[in-house]
Amino acid sequence: MTDIAALTSTSFADDVRHYLQLAPRQLPSRYLYDALGSALFDAICELPWYGITRAESRLLARHRDEIFGCGPDLRRIVELGPGDGRKLLTLVERTSSGMTAHLVDVSHGALERAAHTLSDAANLSVVRHQTTFEDGLDEIARLPQDGSSLVLFLGSNIGNYDYAGAHQLLRRIHNCLGCDGVLVIGVDLVKPESDLQLAYDDPLGVSAAFNLNVLLRINRELGGNFDIRAFRHRAVWNKDCSRMEMFVVSTERQRVRIEAIDLDLELDAGESIWTESSYKYTPAALNRQLEGAGLEPVAQWIDRDDAFALAVARTI
Repeated sequence: MTDIAALTSTSFADDVRHYLQLAPRQLPSRYLYDALGSALFDAICELPWYGITRAESRLLARHRDEIFGCGPDLRRIVELGPGDGRKLLTLVERTSSGMTAHLVDVSHGALERAAHTLSDAANLSVVRHQTTFEDGLDEIARLPQDGSSLVLFLGSNIGNYDYAGAHQLLRRIHNCLGCDGVLVIGVDLVKPESDLQLAYDDPLGVSAAFNLNVLLRINRELGGNFDIRAFRHRAVWNKDCSRMEMFVVSTERQRVRIEAIDLDLELDAGESIWTESSYKYTPAALNRQLEGAGLEPVAQWIDRDDAFALAVARTI
């Protein structure tokens, strides 16, 4: 049996060593979601300034019948990044046919919470895959299939990929869907910069805690000695690239040691570590991205209050 926890730890160490030595220094955003990071993100979703989750839930509840009507004999649901499972529960709570839900996430804690939420869903069995979206899709694509598949890619998770990376992931989704498959994707739309700043740098400091927690994770899992008090959270809107960018910024000149990977860092005051990019789309740009991956846009619904789009596409 493969030791998933060991593989995840090895990958984390290798990636931290690699990305922290790039110029500019970086950390992949997927490592923000350890147990504490996932809990902090769930808290962010409850904040009044972060409307993505509420907007998407409204759209899912309003259009679930139309979604299930887009694909014949849907038997398998694949959700990439299930969060706490409430969105999937909203989608399936009125269905009567038996289905299997495959939940894919790198966070063990997130998978546990989602599976618990879905445990009361009638006619739904749950399979957990603690791995990356890419590896999870490849693994599920190799499984025998009875009926057609529905892939959920919600929460504007596609925004964490640059356009080339999003294209590659959508191609993997296409391969996993097979014939008559349906994709439901949620995308945060371009909106006023002031709204984006509040969403990614909220007055309560929850976003800051979520971002800075990745340094605590390095300290805990890799023997780092980051002094969290010597860093601050920074979120900026990059209009030219249509993305929000998050950084942890050193507030003083300092030396950091990470024992497990034998790495010493010399950080200047004001030097940043880039932790996340969140791309924002227009409705037309989303359709172009889907079509470029061989997916046919079928429907797109927009929540005007929070500038959020829920789109349905199927395999061509």
